[in-house]
Amino acid sequence: MSVYSKLLKNSMIFAIGNLGTKLISFVLVPIYTFALSKGEFGSTDLVTTTISLLLPLISLSIYDALLRFSMDKGYSRPEIFSNGIIVVGIGFLFSIALLPLFNVLEPFKHFIFYFYILLFLQLVNTALQQFVRGIGKVKLFAFTGIIYSLMLLISVSVLLITFKMGMNGYFISLIVSNLLSVIILFIFGDIKKYINFSNIKLQLTKEMLVYSVPLIPNAMMWWIMNASNRYMIAYFVGVSANGLFAVATKIPSMLNIINSIFFQAWQLSAIEEADSKNKSKFYSNVFNMISSLMFISTSILLVCLKFIMKFFVSDQFYDSWKYSPFLFLGVVFSCFSAFLGTNYIAAKDTKGVFKTSLVGALINIILNLILIPLVGVNGAAIATMVSFAVICYIRLIDTKKFVHIKIKFRNFSFSLFIIFIQIGLLYLNTSFEFLIQTLLFLVNVIINKETILIITGTLQKKLFKSRVKVI
Repeated sequence: MSVYSKLLKNSMIFAIGNLGTKLISFVLVPIYTFALSKGEFGSTDLVTTTISLLLPLISLSIYDALLRFSMDKGYSRPEIFSNGIIVVGIGFLFSIALLPLFNVLEPFKHFIFYFYILLFLQLVNTALQQFVRGIGKVKLFAFTGIIYSLMLLISVSVLLITFKMGMNGYFISLIVSNLLSVIILFIFGDIKKYINFSNIKLQLTKEMLVYSVPLIPNAMMWWIMNASNRYMIAYFVGVSANGLFAVATKIPSMLNIINSIFFQAWQLSAIEEADSKNKSKFYSNVFNMISSLMFISTSILLVCLKFIMKFFVSDQFYDSWKYSPFLFLGVVFSCFSAFLGTNYIAAKDTKGVFKTSLVGALINIILNLILIPLVGVNGAAIATMVSFAVICYIRLIDTKKFVHIKIKFRNFSFSLFIIFIQIGLLYLNTSFEFLIQTLLFLVNVIINKETILIITGTLQKKLFKSRVKVI
């Protein structure tokens, strides 16, 4: 199987899992906005955002090592998993030392029990997900994502809509969904055979931590750029404004359907092809393909943005569309940065990931402090966009020591220019806005038609081969 065929196969598997997951997440948005007030949604968002910060800190980002080392044939998988899960357990025990702090902070003190249960389950869930992906069980990984989302949809519908349990129902639904995911991964991933605590080896643990620990600052930097603005918005503008911003992030997160599908498959291919002689051509082709897809997807979502907000969220959240446009580009540049960051992972040069993320995080904090008081909530969106764009540029230059990626700058620049025009039109509220937006989207499609033809042609060949096998 060629590298392109394998990337496509894995992408299609992840597509099945992610499309279901993201679509369900999208359906959950109107439920949240109708069942929770802006203040309540802003509070729950702060709690879940804090958990996302703590995950890499208290686990020492060991789940990244579980993925990378389990793909290396030179290591014993039972030893890798046993060492990794011990680190996760010890990290959670240390997190309990933070209990006195969270017990006095708003809004954590009201949900401290839910907070710690959810933190523990997400730690275990993340470790299991990365491990099963590393040992090649990508179908299980994708399937579990769908089951998790379905359970979340069912539990949210029952607890928030039927029983009107508010924020308590929100947290219980997350806990139940994560627990089910852990059970499925454990049983169908046959995790039991990888657990043997006699396999604990300090040298292997040290080697895994040497790889994963430099990724902790990177994860924190990523968190700063994606989530820290929530705290600044809450401080400078208010918790209700954070509720609007939290909803505004949900529509751009639709782009993560493409990003997640591609990145999960790409990460595996990049590691496998790290020593290939033709990797520069392979990496270049794939980057140009994903950039075209991201730009086209962003363009069509900008066309539909106001319609989506009108029909899928309650009236009190409609104005959140104003904060989405720049977040779209933030997601786009985040995707590009993650793509280029995989070069460091494949080469096991995790220090490079940290250095580039640090620059972006510092820029993000400075811009947030300047722009949020100056222009309000949209200052956070602009800061996110700029910081990810800077990381993307730095990594493009820095990773040339590993692989030289040739970008089609003409197409890249034209597509980006069209998207900025679309964003400007959204704020102008012109009479013929939808018509002009649609025409600009079609221009973007024409700019990237070569990539579209390649993708559709490849998919047709893949489907044709599948039909032949069935016949």
